[in-house]
Amino acid sequence: MCRLLGVISGVPRPLNELLTDDIDNFLQLACEHGDGWGLGLRSSNGTIETRKDAERADWSPRLQSLLNTSTTDAALLHLRMASSDFAVTRANSHPFGDSTVAFAHNGDFVPSTALNELIGPDKLAAAEGDTDSERFYLRIRQRMDDGVDPADAILQSADEVRTRSERFMSLNCLLLRPDALFVYAEHDPYSEVIGRRGPGYFGIQYRQDADKVVVVSTERLRPEPLWTTLPERHVLQLTPGTLDVTLHRV
Repeated sequence: MCRLLGVISGVPRPLNELLTDDIDNFLQLACEHGDGWGLGLRSSNGTIETRKDAERADWSPRLQSLLNTSTTDAALLHLRMASSDFAVTRANSHPFGDSTVAFAHNGDFVPSTALNELIGPDKLAAAEGDTDSERFYLRIRQRMDDGVDPADAILQSADEVRTRSERFMSLNCLLLRPDALFVYAEHDPYSEVIGRRGPGYFGIQYRQDADKVVVVSTERLRPEPLWTTLPERHVLQLTPGTLDVTLHRV
């Protein structure tokens, strides 16, 4: 499984400043989730920039440099724990996307090809790697390209995973677009991971500060009273600049 961290703010600020209360504790999780890292952020010209690598995040000079030099008002960060079926490569690292979107997933579903029949051949052919996570992204992206609202695209694609897969552990994900950060929470409470780790392991929490909103899956990075749990099968929409928080559900 993986780890997710997202943030939006009222005004662009250096990323290490935006995450000053959270980044050190988050990067400590790389001792278990050390198969790669990825960063997506909104740039000053309104496009989405992504950077990633197949190395342990807390040992990465490149990631540290990006955290020190990047200024933004919306970003996501992913720490990867690779599933045994998928290689530790840059292509399989999250986020997936381009200059308009970045997508990161925490979880898995079997088979990884469950959505292939629903994804256009052009998108499948252009896939970077071979993971289930990227195919989840491609299905969401296909819906958005067809004009579906991002929140609805996530909800509809998650429903397809649920109905077409043999099993899934979690569909938790972050999707960053120039206008908003979208967060989705869903997991199987009877999965093998929950059996080992306990209830709440896949919970997504968010914290509303005066000047920013932070979201994390799955460990809270500061004391519990400051965090709100995102309900299962809901999409949280976080808008940079205004700090508006909107909850979408099926």
